[in-house]
Amino acid sequence: MIIFHGLDEIPADFGPSAVTIGKFDGVHAGHRAIVSQLQEIAGERGLASVVITFDRNPLSIVAPQVCPDPLVSLEQKLDLLTETGVDACLVLRFDAARSAQPAEEFVTELIVGALHAEAVFVGDDFRFGHKGSGNVALLREMAPAHGFEVLSIPDVAPFGDRRVSSTWVRELLAAGDVGTAAQLLGRPHSVRGLVVHGAKRGRELGFPTANLSPDVQGLIPDDGVYAGRMLVDGVWHAAAVSVGNNPTFDGVAQKQVEAHLLDQDRDLYGRVVDVEFVERIRGMVAFGGIPPLIAQMHDDVSRARSILV
Repeated sequence: MIIFHGLDEIPADFGPSAVTIGKFDGVHAGHRAIVSQLQEIAGERGLASVVITFDRNPLSIVAPQVCPDPLVSLEQKLDLLTETGVDACLVLRFDAARSAQPAEEFVTELIVGALHAEAVFVGDDFRFGHKGSGNVALLREMAPAHGFEVLSIPDVAPFGDRRVSSTWVRELLAAGDVGTAAQLLGRPHSVRGLVVHGAKRGRELGFPTANLSPDVQGLIPDDGVYAGRMLVDGVWHAAAVSVGNNPTFDGVAQKQVEAHLLDQDRDLYGRVVDVEFVERIRGMVAFGGIPPLIAQMHDDVSRARSILV
């Protein structure tokens, strides 16, 4: 996938293209259905398939008080879009100037001028331009004069009437329901972070863990113990993953993600790893002493192994 970090990086002769636009937070099953349809039409018409997205949630600029935490970082989002096989992605910096851009100018500058789009894929609730003044009706109105077709995208609703959305995935992760979240995402949810030195309690208890730095990329699910996997050097390894603040040891101020690799002990300090959450084993509890904690950790690892292997 070619990544354009701004309009100035797009070659003058780029295109013609088929384009879709959105936040693509999480690159969930609904997003993947959009990209799949985009690629199908692009292939049939000999167009480049292009995703336009933003370097941050636009709400962080226009309404920061209601802006949710992102499911994935920009880096993760671009990795996930690359996996779809889409030809190119234009990452727009969303700032005060972009938020003030008239909707008509957004179309003429980006969709027409920069990407030479002949097909534009949008959902029925798509809004763009200053104060969301642009909508699907405006796109259809402008389309004939600028030589592009507007194609509507049906919602993906695998469990009934509710469509797949980033909001729904956030709700599930907040409840620790990583299994259902994975169904909406089309893959297990994951976080990415630098492995740092911790208190080494896990090693002392016989369960060494890789501790991720507090500034992990990706939304951390609810506190608890999970069956999961860790990506190291392109290989996924089974793991038992703990999320929380170690209440048995009087807790810590910052929520932590710790992963114990099953049946191996590796020095991962200073490495950036991905940790994915497959299934929740239990919630986070405070134990009355070390022996019951160790017994529970043995049970956690056993259950994680049975889930993953």
